[in-house]
Amino acid sequence: MRAIWKGAVSFGLVAIGVRLYSATEEKDIRFHQVHRTDGGRIRYKRTCSVCGEEVSYDDIAKGYDAGGGEIVVLTDEDFADLPLTTSRAIDVMEFVPADQVDPILYSKAYYLEPEGPATKPYLLLREALADSQRVAIVKVALRQREQLATLRVRDGVLVLNTMLWPDEVRTPDFGFLDTDLDLRPQELAMAGSLIDSMAGDFDPDGYTDNYRAALQEVIDAKVEGREVVAPEAEDEPVGGAIDLMAALRASVERARRARGEEPADEADTAPARGRGAGTARAGKARATAPRAAATAAKAATGGRKAAGGAATEARKAAAKAAAPEKKTRRSA
Repeated sequence: MRAIWKGAVSFGLVAIGVRLYSATEEKDIRFHQVHRTDGGRIRYKRTCSVCGEEVSYDDIAKGYDAGGGEIVVLTDEDFADLPLTTSRAIDVMEFVPADQVDPILYSKAYYLEPEGPATKPYLLLREALADSQRVAIVKVALRQREQLATLRVRDGVLVLNTMLWPDEVRTPDFGFLDTDLDLRPQELAMAGSLIDSMAGDFDPDGYTDNYRAALQEVIDAKVEGREVVAPEAEDEPVGGAIDLMAALRASVERARRARGEEPADEADTAPARGRGAGTARAGKARATAPRAAATAAKAATGGRKAAGGAATEARKAAAKAAAPEKKTRRSA
């Protein structure tokens, strides 16, 4: 690694000489813009939008858009008068508990290496930080800009994490935050079961950039003149209107199968669902009972009416049968 900055950590009355190294590097596969027909590189020229002439780096200045088409040009002399420290010092402001620093503030990470005789005070600060379980809040001037940063210990090395200023973090403003939506206990219990089934210890080496690996395979195949076999697609989460409980239950079962565990019983994966279902069935039975009683009463009433009607018809038929016999006796 090549040092990108040299300075000193100012720790009380102690100055610790250090060299700064980038702690991370991007592994993205980079491409050039080329002419599709012949592969020639596309070049860009720095031209002025006013006169149309090509401009060299020596004639390029920084301009601020003041609005209304007005550009304010700043020179090197303007920047030289700014209150930016040139002492190349990492000034320790205070020591705070590590969990009080929101990770959203972190920007870039750098390793600090002690210079020669600064090794002992460097190790002293390292051990003191590790024992206190705190991080140092510091200010440092990097790339012509004063930055807030933290000093912490990682793998026996002091790490400088530059941070965003508080006004550089946006405040979330989304409509759903004002939505009053009740979550059922059954859903919360099932979501908790899903978290438990997928719980583990974080090991960053267990994760890989599958997209980058697949893209590299495509490039290698192009170079070697062979075909690329597309990997099998994984199951995608179902979007839209879904049965949330069913989706959570299926997720729990899939997570357990992935761990090689036996599928859980129905009651284990939905502890509240059985009680809810039983309550629902009891409620349904209670709601159905009055309707069933009314239906039975109606049927009984209908039965009594039918029986009464049949008796009446029988009496009428008997009366009709007896009437001709009386008439015949009178004639005789």
